[in-house]
Amino acid sequence: MGNTDIIAAIATPPGRGGVGVVRVSGKDLQQIIQEILGYLPKKRHASLSNFKDGNGLIIDQGIAVFYPSPHSYTGEDVLELQGHGGSAVMDMLLSRCLSLGARLAQPGEFTLRAFLNNKLDLAQAESVADIIDASTGEAVRCAMRSLQGEFSAAIHALTQAIIDLRMLVEATLDFPEEETSFLRHADVYDQLKNIKSELEYIITAARQGSLLREGIHVVLVGQPNVGKSSLMNKLAKEEVAIVTATPGTTRDAIRETIQIEGVPVHLIDTAGLRETDDEVEKIGIARAWAAIEKGGLVLLLTDCRSGLTTEDQGILDKLPAGVPLIHIGNKIDLLKEVPLVSDKKEKAEIYLSAKTGAGIEQLRQKLLEIVGWKSDSSTCEGLFMARRRHLKALAETKKHLEDACKITRQEIRAELLAEELRLAQQTLSSITGEFSADDLLGEIFSRFCIGK
Repeated sequence: MGNTDIIAAIATPPGRGGVGVVRVSGKDLQQIIQEILGYLPKKRHASLSNFKDGNGLIIDQGIAVFYPSPHSYTGEDVLELQGHGGSAVMDMLLSRCLSLGARLAQPGEFTLRAFLNNKLDLAQAESVADIIDASTGEAVRCAMRSLQGEFSAAIHALTQAIIDLRMLVEATLDFPEEETSFLRHADVYDQLKNIKSELEYIITAARQGSLLREGIHVVLVGQPNVGKSSLMNKLAKEEVAIVTATPGTTRDAIRETIQIEGVPVHLIDTAGLRETDDEVEKIGIARAWAAIEKGGLVLLLTDCRSGLTTEDQGILDKLPAGVPLIHIGNKIDLLKEVPLVSDKKEKAEIYLSAKTGAGIEQLRQKLLEIVGWKSDSSTCEGLFMARRRHLKALAETKKHLEDACKITRQEIRAELLAEELRLAQQTLSSITGEFSADDLLGEIFSRFCIGK
């Protein structure tokens, strides 16, 4: 992706709407603006304008806003043409911009330019996409905190603490005969403990924020007619799956996303797992096992009247090793029992009624508990919208700091300590983009919308 030419794109979703926006960014847009509008509008003011084609004919009438460099989203000159939101008029406006020397922007290129021009750091740039993709209000608020720089500020503060300690350690390398006593006198170990403590806080906040971004993938499995579809409907609070007394009704995976305390929960109702000669049902069962392989949490439903049968145990034995599991004993209403939650060593057990809804709230809370969500964090205060690469970088930073602590508890070797601190700083700085390979940038911004 270059950042020297002029780029243009439709910044609103395709289709019919009241307003559509064409966005242009680059160096020295005055000529393009003159050609389209016939005049140069007042800076950062909305101006009612006619948008003209190459023959001077009016394509559309709407609002033009000119943001001159560097006071714009990208840090370059930016022109926004807000016209009527029809696909034909948007295509005509975009074609007009392209005919005047702009090229079609690649996905995420406007935000990439904002990053390259130091308008945003990398974590803030990623939060733009997170706001767009957020599926709950809590996720939006958490992503907005990152966009406003709170996550980056925490990372920068921690990085600076590591840099300060590096300076102290590396200053002793020219005086090897004094380094050990000097570093012990400076209490390097306690300084490292304080840095680690702050890192742990950030990791916890990031993991919680990651749940708001990624959500929980929950797969409902079990034999036919144990109540998977009924449970799906009760959790979703609507009839998303067909419920009948006929075994094998669900032939394919049914997906629905709900939210519990603001955390997205991606439910997958699968075909009943059993031996069958029905070719269509076999395909559904194969897809059920594929969903189990990819899912993050499995709910194994059984009929509480019969307990764990040989067939149920067969399903258990085939589950991937280490997959989080909740055993659901359904149909307690038929036994006139009350809901029960039992935590066992290998799995949690919940007895409920998918028909009446008894025990459903306990199940909701257990889902959050198993994935590590803390209910007192549901307001998003202090949480950071973290991605997997952020969590990986934080984990690697923690490992380098732990290794540094081990060095300080032994005969201190300043060169080894300095190297661990250098690696910790570099890994941590990759989150905000101070140390980022070009291929990483390409991967991140290619997932953005065109026009953003």
